[in-house]
Amino acid sequence: MLDSQDIRIKKIEKLRTPREIAELIPLSDDDRKRILSFRKRVNDILSGNDNRLLAIVGPCSIHDPDAAIDYARKLKELSDKLSRHFFIVMRTYFEKPRTNLGWKGLILDPDMDGSGNIEKGIMVARKLLIDITEIGLPVGCEVLDPIIPQYIDEIMSWSSIGARTTESQTHRNLASGLSVAVGFKNGTSGDLMSAINAIKSAKGEASFIGINKDGLSSVYRTTGNDEGHLILRGGEDGPNYYEDEVEHALALLRENGLREAVIIDCSHANSRKDYTREKRVLRSVIDQVVWGNDKIKGFMIESNLFEGSQKIPENKADLRYGVSVTDACIGWAETERILINAASILDKAAEAGGVLEVL
Repeated sequence: MLDSQDIRIKKIEKLRTPREIAELIPLSDDDRKRILSFRKRVNDILSGNDNRLLAIVGPCSIHDPDAAIDYARKLKELSDKLSRHFFIVMRTYFEKPRTNLGWKGLILDPDMDGSGNIEKGIMVARKLLIDITEIGLPVGCEVLDPIIPQYIDEIMSWSSIGARTTESQTHRNLASGLSVAVGFKNGTSGDLMSAINAIKSAKGEASFIGINKDGLSSVYRTTGNDEGHLILRGGEDGPNYYEDEVEHALALLRENGLREAVIIDCSHANSRKDYTREKRVLRSVIDQVVWGNDKIKGFMIESNLFEGSQKIPENKADLRYGVSVTDACIGWAETERILINAASILDKAAEAGGVLEVL
């Protein structure tokens, strides 16, 4: 008999089901209560019931769980100090969409050698998310593969859909059923309507095919996600965090009957892919908030233990500890400095009616 399917499939491997992995790496009742509390705070900020800013802070991507835990402990201490003004969510990105080739992230390639030990990656990621949650930090992930949320959805406190997948109907349907608030990034071109249409789409009911906790193909029917929001990340024509661009984005949300809520990405095209410019974007965000724009609900910062980035060496022992292997990040010292200064500006503005200082 001639084969007419799977002709380019080299091998099929069985993967533990979401339920099996959850039983191996369980979430405690205390963890669940903590996560529900985190989610409520995120949603309250987006709805305006909490006037703090949502700060999504952390590595571009996580490749070393030990370094991630070191970073989380530092971030938790800083979060406690700045809790009057910021609700900090640790950026815990494990999947990397690629324009071309490159490392696809800890879940898909945990050994960073192209071997694709996905089951190991899922287990490492799940345990790390729980460990960070138990430190006392909410975690935020980018949703890329539509099956992965079944393994980690109950741990997340916030999520995002990236610029390359915002137009994907698969991801819009998926977002409509996620248990957390979802930020949609504008497209890489800078176009806002793809993200605005995604927010509208995810807000509605949807039906899609996925797997259930026991790994069975299932039809999911959703209620819709009313916690969608827009993330401004700049585009091919340059940044879009300036006052005029933010006002334009808010006007488009209003015209489309959507909640006026934006988060500004201090990295990517807004920083012109220069990590040293992230502080400039944050300065503008704080400036606009101080002068009355309460529709800016937060910001994102790519940050690691040490600044810059590195290529993945052939000998993994040569990896520099705490340095990104994807986009370049600001280091911890700079992260702490600009966030403390931003909080100080908000303090002084509250006391003096709008006094600004340079970060």
